[in-house]
Amino acid sequence: MNRADLPPVPALLRRRCAGLLVAALASLVGVSPLHASLDEPAPASAPSVMRAQRGGAPEAQSPERGMDDKTQISLIPRAALFGNPSRIMAQISPTGSAMAFIAPSDGVLNVFVGPLTNPGEARAVTHNTVRGVNNFAWAYTGEHILYADDANGDENFRVYAVNVKTGEKKDLTPLSGVRAEIFKISSKFPSEVVLGLNDRDPKLHDVYRVNLDTDERTLVLKNEQWGEMVVDDDFKVRLGAKTNADGSVTWNWLNDDGTPKGEFVTFSLADTASSRVEGFDASGKILYIVDSTGRNTGAVYQVNADTGEKRLVIRDDKADAGAMLVHPETGIVQAVSFETDRARWTLLSEELSKDFQALRKTNVTGDMIIQSRSLDDRYWVVSFVEDDAPAKTYLYDRGEATKDASGKVTRGAPSTTFLFANRPELENAPLVKMHPVTITARDGLKLVCYYSLPLQRDPDMNGKPDKPAPLVLNVHGGPWARDSWGLRPEHQWLANRGYAVLSVNYRGSEGFGKEFLNAGNKEWAGKMHDDLIDAVDWAVKQGIAEPDKVAIYGGSYGGYASLVGLTFTPDKFACAVDIVGPSNLQSLLTSFPEYWQAFMDNMAARVGDPRTEEGKEFLKSRSPLTFVDRISKPLLIAQGANDPRVKQAESDQIVSAMKTKNLPVTYVLYPDEGHGFRRPENRMSFYAVAEAFLAQHLGGRFEPFGDAFKGSTIDVKEGSDQIPGLSEALANRPKP
Repeated sequence: MNRADLPPVPALLRRRCAGLLVAALASLVGVSPLHASLDEPAPASAPSVMRAQRGGAPEAQSPERGMDDKTQISLIPRAALFGNPSRIMAQISPTGSAMAFIAPSDGVLNVFVGPLTNPGEARAVTHNTVRGVNNFAWAYTGEHILYADDANGDENFRVYAVNVKTGEKKDLTPLSGVRAEIFKISSKFPSEVVLGLNDRDPKLHDVYRVNLDTDERTLVLKNEQWGEMVVDDDFKVRLGAKTNADGSVTWNWLNDDGTPKGEFVTFSLADTASSRVEGFDASGKILYIVDSTGRNTGAVYQVNADTGEKRLVIRDDKADAGAMLVHPETGIVQAVSFETDRARWTLLSEELSKDFQALRKTNVTGDMIIQSRSLDDRYWVVSFVEDDAPAKTYLYDRGEATKDASGKVTRGAPSTTFLFANRPELENAPLVKMHPVTITARDGLKLVCYYSLPLQRDPDMNGKPDKPAPLVLNVHGGPWARDSWGLRPEHQWLANRGYAVLSVNYRGSEGFGKEFLNAGNKEWAGKMHDDLIDAVDWAVKQGIAEPDKVAIYGGSYGGYASLVGLTFTPDKFACAVDIVGPSNLQSLLTSFPEYWQAFMDNMAARVGDPRTEEGKEFLKSRSPLTFVDRISKPLLIAQGANDPRVKQAESDQIVSAMKTKNLPVTYVLYPDEGHGFRRPENRMSFYAVAEAFLAQHLGGRFEPFGDAFKGSTIDVKEGSDQIPGLSEALANRPKP
């Protein structure tokens, strides 16, 4: 997802299930690699050219062949788009007595805790000084915050617990070179948490119960074979999954010792990405799954854990079931989100209809995200997402509950209290719309896409430019992820600099049904790339893009697509930006972390098999490194040195090959980053380099380098002289 800052549920507590097989495998991730937290928008004022004239900003600059703008639009500072947000991810304590959220403390994101309705009185309870906290959850004690952190992006996470009253911080997993994961918290055991640790076998996670007060760790299950597991509210490991040789996934009911009790379900390769085991209700008697077997899209089912009876709950013919709204006490699913071009909720509980109607009075046009609910379900945290304004977060009070003699519950009048905007500095910025459009690929496949236009070309923001503009094709990662509607900082940044921006849900993207996703199997640099080319051709035909000024830009799989753009279709693009993208599919697939090995059969079926000679030849034929001599256009590469998914070698080897052939390249390395750039100082420096690079080759505007390198660990390994002013800016940057 590219709608970060406000995930619908704490990602730290993600369920380990078959649907997340793809995320665990392949998070060559769809979240923008530069910031694991992006921003979501919220209600905006009516579109007006006047908005372009508000607010102070650095003086706009452009190259000599800059745009012939009719209207001067103020430059949005990079820091306003890519620096730390003001406040994000509000979460109510289980008791409903306190609020926690993430905000900067001395320039580093940390967790703050304060009164329910007054974020201004909150105080920091975590004290990270280098890499910020980007996710957290309340323990059911109501006194502990849980969060995970790694070392410089290596993704070997440790789990920490902080007592919000005493300030005491405990490392619950003090193990080096080990990846810890939170499997489950439960109101039945408020002082404990279930964790997974791969300390015994790096390929598999054993299951432990950890006491938050004593740090005592008790082994629940020694895991000998399961790549995925589901734990219920009684802290019992009920289900385990393993990938089969054909890429299918089999889920088994488990005995207490982790041995299989009997098969529950096998999802075929075709169904694995659109099917998942979601989890149990609080009683442990009802299991929720999403299953696309026998149909195209993943539908929600209830399964009776005792009898195996399966009942359809909700389905949609155009989209897979997405986020689920679950009752905080019973665990019953009350609403399901489906997303095609926009996300929409389908209610399963009449009880919530009044609440949704009341909340819609707060915002009529945006997408609504339920961030958090108190255990008694009186209080909710709700955020509203739009495409041209910062996200706004509210506390919703459903009213005090009372029971009559028959046990019927009634509530008082609901009320909504504004809490914060995530980036208030963007309130009056010249932001633009994100227009959904469906583009038809050459073979008839329908591609849900989004484009944004510079105000210089579309002052009334109706999506129809008065003349073409240079275009940046912004390719999402994954590839088993998707682009979504909302405030996309990169869309706003690029449009503000004078570019049209196009994001494409190419075949293989998730959420549109299994036929669409499986159409991308073994189509890296094949039909997946054809979809991108078809979308660019559409933009040219519609008068959106100048055909000779198109850049391809992306991270992770998007970075790979950028390299493919310059090697497979070298005449299509004027330049490319590759962020943590693989250049050699053979080395990519053989260098994944050991805890991904359980899913390699699925990966081999979807991308190519590095274990066979035929597979090796196929992967070579789809690797940009093989065709490096075709590169004839400018290329910017950015990499995190500690990336466990796309190793630094992926960037090193293509840069080395280009140097051998005397091909110019600019290569930026960050020694304290992994699969993306988490520190804001590093993000600032990267975007400064990237926009100067794009301005040089597409003719857009750029904010001067200024102090963009302050505090950054940026190391320009090659080609600083390829970008005007970069060498001088690096030489003059402040000393640490």
